[in-house]
Amino acid sequence: MFVVVSYDIVDDRKRTQIAKTLKNFGDRVQKSVFECRIDDQQFLRMKQTLDKIMDMNEDSVRYYFLCKGCIERIEISGWGTVVEDENLIIV
Repeated sequence: MFVVVSYDIVDDRKRTQIAKTLKNFGDRVQKSVFECRIDDQQFLRMKQTLDKIMDMNEDSVRYYFLCKGCIERIEISGWGTVVEDENLIIV
């Protein structure tokens, strides 16, 4: 699956932990946005890890799931590219 993860974390230390965790699952495309090509198990592991780090009363993490057709229609203005993983098969 292709998941765009964005976050708004109040605490600097927690924000750094969130970013380091997300680097294990995807590619940073903006300061607080990652694109992740992961399977269901990886998603659950990622979400559980992030939930442990964040403060549920102050912080926010959003997960946007994109279908294959949506991925093919991503448009970027300015620098950056959509990272392609040739080993991934989206069904």
